[in-house]
Amino acid sequence: MWWTTIRETFLRIAASGMLPARLFLPNVPESSSLPARTGPLSIELVSHCWKYDHLLVYQLSSLVAFPPSEGSVRMTVFYSPEDQGTAALLAYFGGMKVPRVEWNWQPLEKPRLMRRAIGRSLAARATQADWIWFTDCDVVFEEGCLDGLMQALQGRRESLVFPAQEYCTSLLADEHPLLQAAAAGPRLVAIDRSEFTPRSCTEAKGPLQITHGDVARATGYCDPLAVYHEPMERWRKCHEDRAFRWLLRTNGTAINVPAVYRLRHVSKGRYEGNRALGRIRGAIRQLTSSMNERRSGVRPGSR
Repeated sequence: MWWTTIRETFLRIAASGMLPARLFLPNVPESSSLPARTGPLSIELVSHCWKYDHLLVYQLSSLVAFPPSEGSVRMTVFYSPEDQGTAALLAYFGGMKVPRVEWNWQPLEKPRLMRRAIGRSLAARATQADWIWFTDCDVVFEEGCLDGLMQALQGRRESLVFPAQEYCTSLLADEHPLLQAAAAGPRLVAIDRSEFTPRSCTEAKGPLQITHGDVARATGYCDPLAVYHEPMERWRKCHEDRAFRWLLRTNGTAINVPAVYRLRHVSKGRYEGNRALGRIRGAIRQLTSSMNERRSGVRPGSR
């Protein structure tokens, strides 16, 4: 484990700009060489889920409620069959026929699921979509989101883009009604939009990385950085998100995508094997969130 930590720390320093990305990935497709596709587009959405079925249910429900009016969407979810809640949820939605939406459930052994870059790279290399959105299962695509995304991507050649704005909740406790909505089992649910406030986005961060399909197929997801592709028994914090931007030589280009919502939550199911660590991380998240909201002029917990 110590050797893994050392290598991860080295890459975090490198990705801060201390080393040129070309030392690890010499060639990245130039934007000028990428096809500027127009008309109905194909989009692949890629999520990971480990004991977050109470969040994933909102994401999948939004695709049922608000599918694109043209083009197509492929919803790829990486999961572990031993996570019975997520497996049951995927089985429920997999039985639904939704126009212009394809379900694509990808089982992985738990240690491989714990490294998000593994699944993201598998999806990147295999995608046939015009664009691939590396997201998280707490992101919800509300009414007009996918149609707005299709419109915003018309004729674009950038390797990496991201929504200029998202709507976020405050940090929700486990007992919050939004996190209890599907406690009785898989079903269609809808968010309460009054719980969300707008936030500006400044870079293609973790769940908001929308990549040109040709770039994804050519480079994968942090493929030259071997440590990010090593299976782990516990979830590793996703520093590879920053490394991905570094390798592509861009923080991304902001585009106008409407109705991107995100559920923020205190408890992390991926850390359930260590309750003490989970409580510490939760406290830190609450403190950091409160400080950020004060700086932005939002009163913590207010809506």
